[in-house]
Amino acid sequence: MTVVGGAFPLSLILFAAIILHHHTAALPLSVNSRWITDDQNGGERVKLSCINWVSHLESAVVEGLSKQPVDVISKKIVAMGFNCVRLTYPLFLFTNDTMASTTVRKSLTKLGLPASVAGVQVNNPSIVDISLINAFVKVVSNLNKNNIMIILDNHISKPGWCCNDNDGNGFFGDLYFDPEVWVKGIKRVATIFKGYTNVVGMSLRNELRGYRQNIETWYRYMQKGAEGVHSANPNVLVILSGLSYDQDLSFLRDQHVTLSFTKKLVFEVHWYGFSDGDDWITGNANQVCGRITDKMTNKAGFLLDQGYPLFVSEWGVDQTGTNENDNRYLNCFLGWVAENDLDWALWTLVGSYYLREGVVGMEEFYGVLDSNWYEPRNLSFLKKISPLQSSFQAPDGLLGAEQHKIIFHPSTGLCIQIHSMKLGPCSNAQAWEYTLQNMLIVKGTNYCLQANGMHMQVKLDIMCTYISSKWEAISASKMHLSSKINDGIMVCLDIDHENTIVTNNCKCLNNDKLCDPASQWFKVINSTSVEVAKPLILLDSMLDSSM
Repeated sequence: MTVVGGAFPLSLILFAAIILHHHTAALPLSVNSRWITDDQNGGERVKLSCINWVSHLESAVVEGLSKQPVDVISKKIVAMGFNCVRLTYPLFLFTNDTMASTTVRKSLTKLGLPASVAGVQVNNPSIVDISLINAFVKVVSNLNKNNIMIILDNHISKPGWCCNDNDGNGFFGDLYFDPEVWVKGIKRVATIFKGYTNVVGMSLRNELRGYRQNIETWYRYMQKGAEGVHSANPNVLVILSGLSYDQDLSFLRDQHVTLSFTKKLVFEVHWYGFSDGDDWITGNANQVCGRITDKMTNKAGFLLDQGYPLFVSEWGVDQTGTNENDNRYLNCFLGWVAENDLDWALWTLVGSYYLREGVVGMEEFYGVLDSNWYEPRNLSFLKKISPLQSSFQAPDGLLGAEQHKIIFHPSTGLCIQIHSMKLGPCSNAQAWEYTLQNMLIVKGTNYCLQANGMHMQVKLDIMCTYISSKWEAISASKMHLSSKINDGIMVCLDIDHENTIVTNNCKCLNNDKLCDPASQWFKVINSTSVEVAKPLILLDSMLDSSM
């Protein structure tokens, strides 16, 4: 890996060596029912595992250019396992010629940011004295060169931090949100980037909101914007957001969009821990997880069953690990995303901002990079989400896609391994079947998972008629896998300090608000992406050798 303008941190080099490497998509992309697929490579699944890179604040300059060369940042994105960037922009950058022609230097200087000017001069000297619009194009070009897919996101109209109900950017007809100017602007963006192969999608507008929002106007202008973008660039995915800060697409149950094109339509939704206040620490985590995942299904998840891809274009947590509300939300979120194998974009790449809400150099604790854009802020978080950067499932009928189950543990990002009965990389997870009788059977064998006693490691056995061989998903979260040992006592799957799979008393099933059930949360998820289990004879030898 060649790095211009500075060395990579050792931690990032080591992380890049162990993450899963992604299949290179044959572009452009299309839609096959609920899946995003490539057009040229047999319709294979392409999972978007994106990071949000911000360029919509007052300066209208892509963040971080004062900290690192753009090519170094792009290579860090690849090293961290992301295959895609959701690159935000303010509409005025493409509709206001005066703004578009302002140089990076002048924009930053006008905001009183001499240190940022000096930093861009050192790290990106070819960018500091070009226009804002050309600087944006240069970043897109570099991402394109590094084979990173790009989704261009119209985040806001007037540059600034997003969002609130009264910022004039919320809904069609607001002070800075003229719908005709908006259509003209996003069509211009589609036209400018038509020749950039890795610009695979355009998110038409971020977080519609405010007192003006209504369904009738949503249909009128989102359909008009979608048609405009598609006519300008028929290759890109057209991504539509919902209402109420992109948390509500429920109106699509009754009336779908009417468009002249097919196989390019994707919907997006947002979900943060703070979306529901501090419910995760003031309520019982199982109950909160069950309630909010039901809400997400009702507000947006139903679209999967209707045959549309759902892109979670914003989610994220405080990377310091000290925010308990975020930590509990994260384990629930990862279980939901893994179960549905969703495309997503993490908020955010940004380690610090030039200027945010009047604060110069504000550090972004939701950022995966540190304030100098050099080291990952939280390497364990990146390892935890790395399984979700690859596909678990493939479209129905795809050659070689054999349906089975794997058992995922959200709080570690690992999966159950049959040879050791410990957690390990999901890329090595063996295939299971989950029967109507609630038995977990190693696929292709007669062996089932059995509880072996309180505080004891679980085992595999061919005697599958015992009550200890039945595993039911219980609690409001549906993430406790519960069985009964021979004396009839209920136990739940758990892990010990060495990530060994054991059974313990089930935690947090009552209204206890302080209890954290994360160690006992497991998801039995559909998969077509791992090898089926070894033949029975080989499994027998593995079991014998471990005794």
